Amino acid sequence: MKPTLLLLHGALGSARQLQPLAERLAADFEVHTFSFGGHGGQPLDAARFTMTHFAAEISYFLAEHRLDQVHVFGYSMGGYAAVLSAASDPGRIRSITTLGTKFDWSPETAEAETRLLDAAKMQAKVPQFVEQLQHTHAPTEWTAVVDATAAMMRELGSTPVLNELNLSQLTIPVQVLVGALDKTAGVEASRQFAAYLPNATFEVLPDTPHPLERVDAAALALRIREFVGATDFASPTR
Repeated sequence: MKPTLLLLHGALGSARQLQPLAERLAADFEVHTFSFGGHGGQPLDAARFTMTHFAAEISYFLAEHRLDQVHVFGYSMGGYAAVLSAASDPGRIRSITTLGTKFDWSPETAEAETRLLDAAKMQAKVPQFVEQLQHTHAPTEWTAVVDATAAMMRELGSTPVLNELNLSQLTIPVQVLVGALDKTAGVEASRQFAAYLPNATFEVLPDTPHPLERVDAAALALRIREFVGATDFASPTR
């Protein structure tokens, strides 16, 4: 029986973002994906567009599909939501691999990130990206997704929901991956937060920036396979 793997997308993305990776992993895993609320055409409720609710959505999805001992890969925001879900609702998630996940939230880091989420400037400077957002999130207005994402980041900045205390109590295996060129997650900040986790591995991917489409998909799939394999080999339940 194949291990179960859930793939989680990043901010401003959708489940479609993970399709190439899902295809690479389908031979070895029972792969699942979904789009968080407000993403990929899912209804946007500003009150529920929070990291805490996204973490709860993971628990809901696993419960609804009766999935246990699930391995999770989370890109960027998806990694943060996965770790928060495992910390707040332990039991269903067996291991987590994160890539490019920004863990160090503060008012200053939130301000730096949200400065990039100005709809007017985005239309002027990155029109192709705006067109991609329109396609990804239709029928929801892309500007609403951008505004909700900025609000979520500001909330994380003022009240981070992952910290040294709750991370130190998360005992499942976690593989923290970050690109050497990732200016969003940051190598040293990722290293510091990985150190809070009692059962974590940390790796810097050479010549790798933040955007998922610029990551070596074959190498990423291999790291997920090897990590899950080592995790399941060490598990007394398998």
